[in-house]
Amino acid sequence: MNDQTTESSPGAADGSGQGAAPSRRSLLGWGGAGLALGAVAAGGTVAAVRGGDPTEPAAESGAAVPFHGTHQAGIATAVQDRLHFASFDVTTKDRAELAQLLKDWTRAAERMTAGQAVGDGAYGGLAEAPPDDTGEALGLKPSRLSLTVGFGPSLFAKGRFGLEDRRPDALVDLPAFPGDNLDAARTGGDLCVQACADDPQVAVHAIRNLARIGFGKVAVRWSQLGFGKTSSTTPGAQTPRNLFGFKDGTSNIDGTDTAALDRHVWVSRKDGAGWLAGGSYLVARRISMRIESWDRTSLQEQEDIFGRDKGEGAAVGKAHEHDKPNLKAMLPTAHVRLAHPDSHHGVRMLRRGYSFTDGTDGLGRLDAGLFFLAYQRDVRDAFIPVQQSLARSDALNEYIQHVGSAVFAIPPGVRDKDDWWGRTLVS
Repeated sequence: MNDQTTESSPGAADGSGQGAAPSRRSLLGWGGAGLALGAVAAGGTVAAVRGGDPTEPAAESGAAVPFHGTHQAGIATAVQDRLHFASFDVTTKDRAELAQLLKDWTRAAERMTAGQAVGDGAYGGLAEAPPDDTGEALGLKPSRLSLTVGFGPSLFAKGRFGLEDRRPDALVDLPAFPGDNLDAARTGGDLCVQACADDPQVAVHAIRNLARIGFGKVAVRWSQLGFGKTSSTTPGAQTPRNLFGFKDGTSNIDGTDTAALDRHVWVSRKDGAGWLAGGSYLVARRISMRIESWDRTSLQEQEDIFGRDKGEGAAVGKAHEHDKPNLKAMLPTAHVRLAHPDSHHGVRMLRRGYSFTDGTDGLGRLDAGLFFLAYQRDVRDAFIPVQQSLARSDALNEYIQHVGSAVFAIPPGVRDKDDWWGRTLVS
């Protein structure tokens, strides 16, 4: 599969030729037949994959993103509109149970990303057993759902699953950055799942079902809902804006730029841990934004802080958003100047961040911000030095604070229906 597949080109890059996506409704009909054959599994933890399901053409707005491929979907894939991200603690101490969990998650993910119900569906089964699927996505289209799994450093701890010798050198614990105010309840995790979709209910349904399948083996440590993507991986697409009203991610890596992806995002066998080849590293940061203070700041100061104008998004002294910036024309503390690849020897990250709002705090202020997600080939020469520079000097720090943090190794994609997430690591 090619992770860069978009809703307008749902054909499978893995050669499967998938050009149509089955609807949940059509699959539920099939699931009912399965139940009639007595194939239901008590406890609802088995997610079978079936061939020969009836299909219908994938609608432009609700297409399916192919699940199988060299890389996991949800990285270079065209960024969807909504996010549900979850970090899990693994509660089982049994490596075989961990492996079975990842197999069950993979089978369920195959179905959900194709717009199908998990296992034997949400109804029509044994009245005495919980349904395999929670049901809130019945009748909804695949909505470009992508599911991306990752492994945190704690999964490789000595004495847990015998994986300590397989921890990649680049899977480092992030250092403490100046100004961090991290909440332990929003930090770390053994596993993560990033669910992106154009329909928020589809994304929530996916995480809910994976958590249910993992009952007794994993527990949700923290999670984050997101809306309003703050970056794009689609060439020519309009650059999204963050909650401060500025265009975000102008220099993001295009999902079709194979050379840039190979150089900056995908882990190579030459990088060390062979099991991770074709994968990546993900840094997740929950960044709180002081909205009310920002809204009382003058336009000129806002633009000086970013180093771009608010309307066009052009760098200081330039006319258009994508004009090459003159970093020296910006204030030394300007956000763009400090974060730009030219300030870090050309190192780049692929960003997929989302805005969030979680209501208001006890003082009536908007609890809002940016959930920063960035994929890279090595966090040691990408996120860490960039964030160290920003944490020391960025003028934007007066208006933001990092309150949650995690890093994960992202394994390669699932090749086919005999493969599963993490096989190269856990088996």
